[in-house]
Amino acid sequence: MVKALVELSADGVLWGHIGVSLARFGSAYLLALVTAVPLGLLLGRQPLARCAVDPLIQLLRPISPIAWFPLAVLWFGIGNAPAVFIIFLSVFFPILVSTISAVVKVPVIYLKVAANFGTRPLPTFLRVVVPAAFPGIMVGLHIGVGTGWIHLVAGEMLGAQSGLGFMIIDARNFLRTDWILAGMLVVGLLGLLINRVMRLAELWLGRRWGGAA
Repeated sequence: MVKALVELSADGVLWGHIGVSLARFGSAYLLALVTAVPLGLLLGRQPLARCAVDPLIQLLRPISPIAWFPLAVLWFGIGNAPAVFIIFLSVFFPILVSTISAVVKVPVIYLKVAANFGTRPLPTFLRVVVPAAFPGIMVGLHIGVGTGWIHLVAGEMLGAQSGLGFMIIDARNFLRTDWILAGMLVVGLLGLLINRVMRLAELWLGRRWGGAA
């Protein structure tokens, strides 16, 4: 496996696939983050809207992102877009559900104290609700990293012409078991690295908002 890693690294193939996979994952994760977190915060604070949308969320959430792949290919063709779409779906719902749950579970006493001090709704939301819900939101972000990274490889195996998933499935076509194992090792190591970066970001934000580090 080490020899395969050296071989793939020496000719630049491995680095190219890593760059493509990270770009796909980063763009899909960022897109899911900027849509799911605000929507989750809104639905968490609006019970009527939450009750109206919740059946749709619970209907779509259990559907495996892989099941969307035929439609993704029909809608977006072959290339980056279907893989990004699959990753987005796998990240969006964990973040959305965790954010809604975190906002709903914010202790009412926090809101009463803010009201007693005459704090307006927007500052209460930004300075009380969001920091109090932050640990729950981070749980969703962590889950999203894991599910997104898993489905990145799956998406690239199904329809992409580049990336780590493609590299693994292409190695199978050439019966290169060592390349397959090397690709799997790289996927695992990058997942570990991304998780560590997330943890550092969580600690930094926790200290900034006065939470536990």
